[in-house]
Amino acid sequence: MKHSIGIIGIGNIGSSILNGLLNSDNIHPSQLHIHTRNISNLSCWETYSVNIISDKKLLFEKCSIIIIAVKPYQLKDLLKEINNYINIDKHIIISAVSGINIEDYFLYINNKTPLFRIMPNTAADVGSSVTCLSYNKNKKVNEVKDLLLNLGEIIEIEESLMNAATVLGACGIAFVFRFIRAMVQGGIQIGFDSKTAEKVVQQVLIGAVNLLRENASHPEQEIDKVTTPKGCTIVGLNEMEHQGFSSSLIKGIEMSYKSLS
Repeated sequence: MKHSIGIIGIGNIGSSILNGLLNSDNIHPSQLHIHTRNISNLSCWETYSVNIISDKKLLFEKCSIIIIAVKPYQLKDLLKEINNYINIDKHIIISAVSGINIEDYFLYINNKTPLFRIMPNTAADVGSSVTCLSYNKNKKVNEVKDLLLNLGEIIEIEESLMNAATVLGACGIAFVFRFIRAMVQGGIQIGFDSKTAEKVVQQVLIGAVNLLRENASHPEQEIDKVTTPKGCTIVGLNEMEHQGFSSSLIKGIEMSYKSLS
C-alpha cells in the first residue's frame, strides 16, 4: 500500500488497529505514524519502528490517511485543531469514534473532506475484526477498503446503523467472551481442567462458525442436527432458555444500544 497512515488516539481500538496494520504483509511499519495526547504512553511502540509524532500538524504533513480513534468527548476540540491541517485533495479521514455522525464532523471541517466512519472490534489485533463502514459518496472508497482489509472483514452499512454496529460488532466481542467464560466454567464444573476446557470451547466456537459459513445455514438448522429426542442437548438447551439465556442476551444488546442514544 502506497499511503502513509497516521493514527490519532492509541487507546483500545487505536491499539488494535495499529496492531492489525503492523501484522499485515501489505504495510511496512515505516508507513505508520501515531499520536496521542500523552506521547510518553507511546514509548512501547518504538521497538516496532513505528513513527511517534508529537505534533499533529507534522502528522498531517507526513500522512495521507488519518485514522481518528479518540474518545467521543475529545473529538470536537480535535476537529477544531486539525481543520487547518486538512488538505481535501490529499487527506482521507477515517473515524473510529462511536456515536458521532458524519454531518457532525462537517460542523468543524470542510464538507468536501473525504470522510469515512468505521467500527471495528478488538479482533483487529489479529486481522480478524468485522469492520462496519459507512460514508458519503466518495471516490476514495477503494483505497479505504484496501486499508481496512488488513484488519479483517468489511461490511458496508447505512450510517443510521452505525450505533447498532457498535453494539453488535464492537461490544459484541465482549458478549462472546462472556459466553466463552461461562462455557469454560461449566466445563470445569463437569470435570475438565481449565486449559482443556478452554481448548474444547475455542474449537467448538470455530467449528460452529465454519459450519454456518460453509453450509450457508441458519443456526437453528445446525441445532436440529444435534438435538435428538430425550437427548442431553435438548435438556441443556431447554434449561438455558428456562433461565432466560436468549432473552437476557437480546436484552443486553438492546440496553447497550439504548445507552448510545
